[in-house]
Amino acid sequence: MQTSPATPSSQALVPVPWWHVGVMWFFAGGLGAVVIGSFALLFTAVKYGDTVVPQDGVRVVVPNTPTSPAQLARNHSATPKP
Repeated sequence: MQTSPATPSSQALVPVPWWHVGVMWFFAGGLGAVVIGSFALLFTAVKYGDTVVPQDGVRVVVPNTPTSPAQLARNHSATPKP
């Protein structure tokens, strides 16, 4: 009786370096994309965050600048001085 050469006992498993495993690159690339995306989102939120608008009816003094919002500037100019 002949033994086939493809039996597991006759082959030795050769270890593969970690950088040759494709699943590892998929896993590391996915995690890297999430980390880079979260830092980009954090940067955008810190740099372009919304300003706080008072909702309690407190009178807001708006300077007359070209950058002031139109409605607040209009309401400020229509209010009589005390």
